[in-house]
Amino acid sequence: MSRPGLSLRAAADWIRAHRPDDWVSRPGAFSRQDIAADFAANFGGIPANSAARAEKAVEYLVEDSSIPALLGLYGCRDRVRRWLPGLPSTASRAAVDRVLAEVRPPETVEDPPAQAVLRRHVDLTELPVLRSTPRDAGPYLTMGMIYAADPVTGEVALSVHRMLVVGPDRLAVWMVPSRRLRAMHEAAVRRTGRLAVSVNIGVPPAAMIASALSSKVLAGKEKLAIAGALAGAPVTVAPAVSQETSVLAESEIVLEGYLDDTVTDETLNGAPDVSLPEFLGYDGEARNDLPVLTVTAVTSRESPVYQAVIGPGREQSVILGTAGALSVALSHDGDDWNLIHDLHYSPAGGGMLLLVVAVRKPSREADGRLKHIARRIFDDHPFVKLIVFTDEDVDITSGEDVLWAITTRANLDADSTTFGGFRALTMDPSQGDGWTTARGSASPPGRTYIDATVPYVLRSIVTRSFAG
Repeated sequence: MSRPGLSLRAAADWIRAHRPDDWVSRPGAFSRQDIAADFAANFGGIPANSAARAEKAVEYLVEDSSIPALLGLYGCRDRVRRWLPGLPSTASRAAVDRVLAEVRPPETVEDPPAQAVLRRHVDLTELPVLRSTPRDAGPYLTMGMIYAADPVTGEVALSVHRMLVVGPDRLAVWMVPSRRLRAMHEAAVRRTGRLAVSVNIGVPPAAMIASALSSKVLAGKEKLAIAGALAGAPVTVAPAVSQETSVLAESEIVLEGYLDDTVTDETLNGAPDVSLPEFLGYDGEARNDLPVLTVTAVTSRESPVYQAVIGPGREQSVILGTAGALSVALSHDGDDWNLIHDLHYSPAGGGMLLLVVAVRKPSREADGRLKHIARRIFDDHPFVKLIVFTDEDVDITSGEDVLWAITTRANLDADSTTFGGFRALTMDPSQGDGWTTARGSASPPGRTYIDATVPYVLRSIVTRSFAG
């Protein structure tokens, strides 16, 4: 069996061999409109619904397609960690520095599996692209990883974006303004008019986790090189067949194409309204004037699998949270960051808004340094809304244990602090103007941290009865 971090197929084989109860082949064939709802109801976890559970990997036959759909592959944190031998057991600065020291640049191969089948006649409707709810703007690619390289600087962008199918060979791509791809696209349009890209579906798990890292903390390291460190072996790439760019060689399906100055609204009918369910569990907002990606070729493996995700599923929290913890650990170094023992983004915040930080205090002076750590995290990671500091005897992956620490090691009138002056996150309804007005609050939402740690001078007194 090949390394599960290096291909979706190897990861699926690993589940069937080592966690057979985690693999489900759904009986019967489903319509593209029903798959996401079935997965959310029967297999999804918080925040897709109220079930605190890991997700199984579920394969669906699709009524009008020969290509099956796969959801839930990343829905279990422990499962994903077993695929990535280079992923540190804790997200401390020292542990993550070791990942950077083990980077393995991608290797270029010929005749890659991802190009076993070539479809030069492009028709995106032949792919089983799903529609999550009847409210959605249309069918979306939800696990398409865009690869682009700047022809002048050699800089590489690697990131996953929601992409609405607006025509047989056209996709509307939502890019967060801070993303590297957006800046690269704008620069390419100014220079030559277009940017060659590949959209890789069903990528190696190591590449998926690495793609969600914050580019600004990587010290010049490429995400695919870090993916190699996580997998313990290099990720493979290959030249595209219709564009001057590269593709991930082990992908299930690849769309090649380009981004130019063409834009369109995120809608198929009427004015933009809802996009699709977002990672926090609420419908997202459709956007105006999104860049259009024109597809020039479609390639795939033999008997490919179409990978998708429901926006608020546990998968998103695992992907974003695993990468997010590494990114926070890499944000700074020095005495403050040396206090951090581990970091965990809770699924309750979609893997982005709620961060639990376990600290190891060497002295009484460390009590006063948590405020500085919190402020730097909020400044550098704008999606973080709430930080909970705990001692290292708390299981930060357990919501109940974290709540126990808050309940017994914090008095919120004294041990919570809110910073103002931050931009509201529109996908969080509690940060909207309407919410503020309804609450009768005169101030915009801020960022809050809770100190649920034992004061240093009380550490010998305040201990768990059964220390494990």
